[in-house]
Amino acid sequence: MTDSKYFTTTKKGEIFELKAELNSDKKEKKKEAVKKVIASMTVGKDVSALFPDVVNCMQTDNLELKKLVYLYLMNYAKSQPDMAIMAVNTFVKDCEDPNPLIRALAVRTMGCIRVDKITEYLCEPLRKCLKDEDPYVRKTAAVCVAKLHDINAQLVEDQGFLDTLKDLISDSNPMVVANAVAALSEIAESHPSSNLLDLNPQSINKLLTALNECTEWGQIFILDCLANYMPKDDREAQSICERVTPRLSHANSAVVLSAVKVLMKFMEMLSKDLDYYGTLLKKLAPPLVTLLSAEPELQYVALRNINLIVQKRPEILKHEMKVFFVKYNDPIYVKLEKLDIMIRLASQANIAQVLAELKEYATEVDVDFVRKAVRAIGRCAIKVEQSAERCVSTLLDLIQTKVNYVVQEAIVVIKDIFRKYPNKYESVIATLCENLDSLDEPEARAAMIWIVGEYAERIDNADELLESFLEGFHDESTQVQLQLLTAIVKLFLKKPTETQELVQQVLSLATQDSDNPDLRDRGYIYWRLLSTDPVAAKEVVLAEKPLISEETDLIEPTLLDELICYIGTLASVYHKPPSAFVEGSRGVVHKSLPPRTGSSESAESPEAAPSAGQAAEQPAVIPAQGDLLGDLLNLDLGPPVSGPPLAASSVQMGAVDLLGGGLDSLMGGSGFTAPGPAAPAGMGAPLGSGLGDLFDLTGGVGTLSGSYVAPKTVGAISMDLVLTNKALQVMSDFAIQFNRNSFGLAPAAPLQVHAPLAPNQSVEISLPLNTVGSVMKMDPLNNLQVAVKNNIDVFYFSTLYPLHILFVEDGKMERQMFLATWKDIPNENEAQFQIKDCSLNADAVSNKLQGSNIFTIAKRNVEGQDMLYQSLKLTNGIWVLAELRIQPSNPSFTLSLKCRAPEVSQYVYQAYDAILKN
Repeated sequence: MTDSKYFTTTKKGEIFELKAELNSDKKEKKKEAVKKVIASMTVGKDVSALFPDVVNCMQTDNLELKKLVYLYLMNYAKSQPDMAIMAVNTFVKDCEDPNPLIRALAVRTMGCIRVDKITEYLCEPLRKCLKDEDPYVRKTAAVCVAKLHDINAQLVEDQGFLDTLKDLISDSNPMVVANAVAALSEIAESHPSSNLLDLNPQSINKLLTALNECTEWGQIFILDCLANYMPKDDREAQSICERVTPRLSHANSAVVLSAVKVLMKFMEMLSKDLDYYGTLLKKLAPPLVTLLSAEPELQYVALRNINLIVQKRPEILKHEMKVFFVKYNDPIYVKLEKLDIMIRLASQANIAQVLAELKEYATEVDVDFVRKAVRAIGRCAIKVEQSAERCVSTLLDLIQTKVNYVVQEAIVVIKDIFRKYPNKYESVIATLCENLDSLDEPEARAAMIWIVGEYAERIDNADELLESFLEGFHDESTQVQLQLLTAIVKLFLKKPTETQELVQQVLSLATQDSDNPDLRDRGYIYWRLLSTDPVAAKEVVLAEKPLISEETDLIEPTLLDELICYIGTLASVYHKPPSAFVEGSRGVVHKSLPPRTGSSESAESPEAAPSAGQAAEQPAVIPAQGDLLGDLLNLDLGPPVSGPPLAASSVQMGAVDLLGGGLDSLMGGSGFTAPGPAAPAGMGAPLGSGLGDLFDLTGGVGTLSGSYVAPKTVGAISMDLVLTNKALQVMSDFAIQFNRNSFGLAPAAPLQVHAPLAPNQSVEISLPLNTVGSVMKMDPLNNLQVAVKNNIDVFYFSTLYPLHILFVEDGKMERQMFLATWKDIPNENEAQFQIKDCSLNADAVSNKLQGSNIFTIAKRNVEGQDMLYQSLKLTNGIWVLAELRIQPSNPSFTLSLKCRAPEVSQYVYQAYDAILKN
């Protein structure tokens, strides 16, 4: 008979009977009694009164009975902590049992009893088990350390268990290694600041060796750990990728996704020109395709992950379109996800195939799916220009089916096609107008009204059509009311004589009879525009519309990079970072992809390399300031960052500053020979404790002067120096080095002073810079400390550079992305500044700023003010979004800046101010 009999009893007075049975001399009877107790506990009965009797049963050699008693103990120890202490002796004894299964069972149970009083008794047994000769006991003990750390972190640290865990990473048994990694990863997650998993090439090698031999879940722990490692160069990244690639053919889909995560992350560091890069792309496709033959739930998780992968690297799956075609028996959630990926992979090469498939889907029975399929046809038209005509004719065929919801979706997407390709497909408007009466959904009605208003001059009866909508104005949704208001105003501006009554009617409905503030405001704006300045009204309402971009639902690049680091976890299914859904976000670390290295792009401009990779950790964009004195004093000990080793010389610290006042125009770059108004007049500010007198800055460097100069070459940063020899002997063997600074500025070449510098002679040098140096947050943020060394001494000085030398050329954000990012950045990160005494108009401002890589994304005129929406990107990948408000009569502009690293805003404003005033 099975154990189900234990769950069927409903007798009264059971506790007394069980008590008697638990104290019986017969082993079998005892075991039966404990089983009954566990059964009662499982169905929710309170059997805590039997605690002492059950604990007495622990003294047994029978493994099955022991397991049952331990199960009971874990459940009730919390409510009966005083009683639980009675069991401690048995644990200690069991931890020395000759049977390794019992030793492991004891240590596992101890870790599950979350009672503070007991934890200190567990330390000795746990210490022994961590060094046990049996690997099964060691692997169990490793996990126990993580559990104990969760209960009492201080105790674990004091007892030195963390060091023992680190030693287990070098264990000979792969399962012990995997569990040690899992335990350390979990502890590290709850304490992000502690550097527990201090990975180096040697420990990585041990993990990769263990990877081949441990169980599937052990492999996942090790792969996740590898994903957090930052290889020192592309060769190491490639060798790790080579050893991880075999995991792609594993039967467990979690192992496959963890391996994909590691490869996606390390591919960032591989040059696209490498043969291996192409091989890796080819190897990634088959395992992802195989995941789609699993059951629907797994398929869905795989598809959500593939969606991210396709956005990051579409080339991986570009030839695999067919596997994303929908099967008739796919659940709706799988179908919708496949559709999304099909659009992302659509290209000129496969568009015919995709369209034929989508047309088929549009005749299905599942309404949601059909809608999405029709919408997908429109997205294809917008994405692949060559297919637009075919897509439009497909949509017209679908409209002819007269299926209501198909017609409505088709009209919504045709509106977008008109926006993308103006003056191309307007011939279809007549067909659309025939279906006007059947439209009952707000989005479709709004789209149709927009079409009628936008192309009113081509539709003879446009006024009648719009009037028909106006009859039930108050019953319409806000979306439709707003569109109708705008469409009738457009119609009035195009045919003023025939539609005067209509426009008055809609304006009074919107302003007097409506209680929706958005509608009222828009109504009043139009009313005032039309009554005060019809010409301006025409310019505003009938302005040229910008073309829409194809991919409106792409994930923002920085978020996408973070989500790639979470492939195979919940974050990749939700498409949200863990901080958005993990309660309390305790220990959630922002992850980001490594910066691209060794790629062909980095040769083209010094900014390409760092801009791809985000700064190490998103919220704290720039590491905190360290010991400046130590850093700068190190400069004269070894050779400079780049350039030949220096001639050995006797260096005297604190000697007279021999550079004199010749460093006037110090800082050059994408547009400055020296910082303008943003820089202080003098440079004698103390840099830290005891630095002032040491560097004797006030004595010689003098003041910064200089003015705005157009950049020599866009995208290159350089520093212009004038060196004057004020000493009595010849100077030679020049070298330069920068201290660590906020944006990693460093010399890109040695300091070239070709001939020795005679006394009182000057030389002008332009030193190319890059942004791949060491990073440390400075105060102020744009402070740069420099050491110049020659055969006589080391000379130190500091300067402030204007931030816009760091604005990169690919800083223009897509409009949709701009809107999404602006909303996504919290309001407390917004800063407002006034730019005074500037007499430029909006177009001049936009052109001037574009010269310094500040790009205007959109321009609006609101109540006579010009609003410019702009974006820029710094070399370390930080985006800054701006709204510049310009009133024609007012020389003061209002600048609002939003950025995920708000400390940058002040310096961006100074750059704006300097650019606009020079």
